[in-house]
Amino acid sequence: MLMRLSHDLGLYFYDLVVARFDLWAAFGVLAQFVFGARFIVQWIASEKAEKSVIPVGFWMLSISGGLMTLVYGFARSDIVIILGQAFSIFIYVRNLMLIAKEKRKLAATAVSGSQVEAPAA
Repeated sequence: MLMRLSHDLGLYFYDLVVARFDLWAAFGVLAQFVFGARFIVQWIASEKAEKSVIPVGFWMLSISGGLMTLVYGFARSDIVIILGQAFSIFIYVRNLMLIAKEKRKLAATAVSGSQVEAPAA
């Protein structure tokens, strides 16, 4: 029984990795690597800061990997991937919008604060 299972698993993985592997499968694997790289970026940023942080690069890789995976989902006609990535990409873009808004707010506060503290002549 174990020999048969081993043989069947070998055939399954051969079919999955070799026989059915095409350009779209390679693109999908690349998309997953780009998407997964965001966790490495987040981990390195957190280690440097010695606290949990989510850098802009995390969101950029999320969008890039998400868009690539969405294209892969369309190419493979996979509704699960299409729906999952379409909604996720919206969230990633929204996070970048919130980060940009916060930076503008901080810049405006810094400019108004420096005008108030300017020495009188």
